[in-house]
Amino acid sequence: MSHADRLPLQSMKERCTPEEWQARIDLAACYRLVAHYGMSDMMANHISSRVPGEEGAFLINPYGMMYEEITASSLIKIDVEGNILARPDFGALDYGINKAGYVIHGAIHRARHDVACVIHTHTWAGMAVSALECGLLPITQTAMRFMKIGYHDYQGVVLDSAEEASLLRDLGDGEALVLRNHGLLTVGKTVGEAFNWMHRLELSCRSQLAAMATGAKLLHVAPEVVGKTWNNYQPKTRRPYGLMEWPALLRMLDRMDPGFRY
Repeated sequence: MSHADRLPLQSMKERCTPEEWQARIDLAACYRLVAHYGMSDMMANHISSRVPGEEGAFLINPYGMMYEEITASSLIKIDVEGNILARPDFGALDYGINKAGYVIHGAIHRARHDVACVIHTHTWAGMAVSALECGLLPITQTAMRFMKIGYHDYQGVVLDSAEEASLLRDLGDGEALVLRNHGLLTVGKTVGEAFNWMHRLELSCRSQLAAMATGAKLLHVAPEVVGKTWNNYQPKTRRPYGLMEWPALLRMLDRMDPGFRY
């Protein structure tokens, strides 16, 4: 994307702490990566990130911008009640936030203080698996990481805060949730960790659908082996997710288009 293709927004860097600015860069990068890996839904869906050192504040996308054009300065800062705390001047476009995005993300940021980032997607694979009664099957090594994934029954477009309690109950203290008849959701202690969870969850859904589409009998793995594999993915047995690949992903984005940093 050339400079001419970007919205003419004034930089928010001088209006932020260094910690918030870094959070903005990481979150903008995550939007670009979700688009790059084919997981965006035009301007629908949201990725949010907690603002370091500012209790109850988080960053989210302006409703009207494509994932591929999100920048650090274009992100809107809101509180867990949905009040806008800071945003750039969008001129005549006057972008705000999407209520459905706030309800889901605000509820999680309010209740899960261990969570820095929340990612929600409507991918073709995620939506398809969300509509299957069997849900996500542990038929690949990658999918075995999600042996204890949560499920949340569809209650309509998420506009009512009354759904927050059941959403939080179904997510529990986990990192991944299938929103039945809807899509996927992951959370992480960092933006990189949340992206790692979503990238692997998406791969798990795509591989399951590809296997099912052949019509051949699925090869299932013994429950004890699935459990052992799942345990190998837990924090006590490995480094935090996203730690190694996030710097490399940022370098990749810099080679493609460093505009996310502005």
